[in-house]
Amino acid sequence: MAVGEMLIKVPFDYEPKRSNRFYATITDVLQTETWLIRKFKRPSLKINKVDIDYMNEKNYVAGKYTWDEVNIEFLDPIGPSASQILMEWVRLHAESITGRMGYAAGYKKDIILYSLDPTGVEVEKWTLQQCMITSVDFGDSDYSSDDLVKISLTVQPYKCILNY
Repeated sequence: MAVGEMLIKVPFDYEPKRSNRFYATITDVLQTETWLIRKFKRPSLKINKVDIDYMNEKNYVAGKYTWDEVNIEFLDPIGPSASQILMEWVRLHAESITGRMGYAAGYKKDIILYSLDPTGVEVEKWTLQQCMITSVDFGDSDYSSDDLVKISLTVQPYKCILNY
C-alpha cells in the first residue's frame, strides 16, 4: 500500500463518539429534567510525579492523583427553574440567611454521565462520586441580548469511575 493511500484511509468500521450525544443525572437533585444540562466537561485528572534522584540523573514514579473540577452548563427555563433546583443543592452546602453549613453526607451527590450511540443507546457511563459544588454562576441579564439564560456550575468529584 502506497503512503498516499494510507493517509486517506478512514476506518468506517468504527463509529466515533459524538460530544452532543449525552445526558447526565445528579442523584437527588436532577434526575428527571436531564435536558436542562447543555454542556458537560468530561472527567480529567492529574497524577503527581515523584522524583527519584540518583547521582546525575532522575527517574520518576507516580504519586498522588487528583480528579479535576468538572464544569456543567445548564439552561434556565421558567419552569422547571434550574436556578431553584441548583439553589436547593447550594443550600445543602451553606445557607446564606442563617449562616449554617451542611454535612458532607447531605450535600455530596453522585453525578452519572452517559454517552450515547446514534440510536440513543448508552455506550459509556462515568460515575462521578461525592461531588460538591465549588462555584455556581447564575448568568447574566442584559437588555441588549436575546440569548438564553445559562447557569455555570463547577463541582469537585471525589472519584470518577468509567463503568463502561
